[in-house]
Amino acid sequence: MASHVLLIEDEPNIAEAIRFILSRDGWRVSTQGDGLGAAERVRAERPDLVILDLMLPGCSGLEVVEAIRADPETGATPVLMLTAKGQGRDREAAERAGVDRFMTKPFSNADMLASVRELVAR
Repeated sequence: MASHVLLIEDEPNIAEAIRFILSRDGWRVSTQGDGLGAAERVRAERPDLVILDLMLPGCSGLEVVEAIRADPETGATPVLMLTAKGQGRDREAAERAGVDRFMTKPFSNADMLASVRELVAR
């Protein structure tokens, strides 16, 4: 069975591009367009990796990752955080919240694939 990535991204074009890149590489990708209920969805679906946008409607990516980390059943799930805001304070806040990797938009397809493969292989 293909490894499962849950992609939480509110911009449809970015979500579709990532879904296409990963699906072509053999990943099973499910998507969600906002932060509301995202931590609960991680708990229900048990993905191998979560790709999470920092700025989401309803609930920020930081709040989502904090909820994922606080739950003993999802706490070890790898999280790759995406953001268009690459300032140092955003990266520091994401690291404090518990993300495994931080990637700024725009990103290359090769960087996305390499990060996903590495995080799931851990």
